[in-house]
Amino acid sequence: MLLVLCAVAAGMPARSQPQPREALKLRVVGGLAGISQYVQHEEPFWTRELSRLSDGRFTADIVPFDRAGVPGHDMLTLLRLGVVPFGTALLSLVAGQYPELGAPDLAGLNPDVPTLRKVVNAFRPALEGLMAERHGAKLLAVYMYPAQVVFCREALKGAEDLAARRVRVSSATQSDFVRALGAVPVLIPFSEVGAAMRSGKTDCAITGAVSGNALGLPKVAKTLYTLPISWGLAVFAANREAWRALPAELQTLLLEQMPRLESAIWDEAERDSLPRRSCSAAQPCVAGTLDALVEVRPLEADQILRRRIFEQEVLPRWIDRCGPKCPSLWDATIAPVIGVKAPTSR
Repeated sequence: MLLVLCAVAAGMPARSQPQPREALKLRVVGGLAGISQYVQHEEPFWTRELSRLSDGRFTADIVPFDRAGVPGHDMLTLLRLGVVPFGTALLSLVAGQYPELGAPDLAGLNPDVPTLRKVVNAFRPALEGLMAERHGAKLLAVYMYPAQVVFCREALKGAEDLAARRVRVSSATQSDFVRALGAVPVLIPFSEVGAAMRSGKTDCAITGAVSGNALGLPKVAKTLYTLPISWGLAVFAANREAWRALPAELQTLLLEQMPRLESAIWDEAERDSLPRRSCSAAQPCVAGTLDALVEVRPLEADQILRRRIFEQEVLPRWIDRCGPKCPSLWDATIAPVIGVKAPTSR
């Protein structure tokens, strides 16, 4: 997908008429299809708001990466090569190849949105540098997906009760977390989670509550355990040369508007992390919906366990995968926020 300059078609019957202004059309690869971030925010911004804000001078087409034939784990390579000039990369996917990028969303790290905001703010300068130096890309936004919680087919009392169950995960760091609980991690793409739960391939699945609802998980699950295992961060970036080729006016517009889009996505994701139950004695819960699930909220003991697993298992294993430069990266960015330094040895 390339940056395309499209001349606005117009008839020119007389030479004295001024040439019509050219409209510049961007080709954008967005996030996951069918969920709030894309449907309510990304797609409207690029297909409508950009044109409105620029009086029609700039327009864009956008397609979600999982419907564009773009492998999520290759997004940064495609950005660097310019094949994708503007693209969204899920950190859980690209961190398999570039583990340093996954630092702000390690499983068990962020128990709530305020902590997540602090961690991302602390890591953002390093993230901008990594994107520029190693991937030839300009970071324009960091998106947040809702809390990645746990749907289970059967009853669940808490984190320790996941032992021996097959749990869908989306990243190596989630695998580390559930393995530390004695569970069996099963790496499954988002689009296949519903089928895996229905077939019994997995007993539980880690995903967002609202997105899990969209996949139909309440039809096969009985329990929703709301401990945030991780959050699902994504970066939106531009290929360096594609960015430099933009008119200064468009660069300025995007630099003004992307923080607003990012803020709207974060606010929506925070709301979706705590879906409200609408059923009551007067309005019974409808089977097959989030309302009908048994909601199990984490107790203080669960939070203590989360922190211990993060410090003793998740962080050390991330350091092992990440390499010798990552302890100092961690200690210079996230450690001061949460009070946990990188382990010196295992």
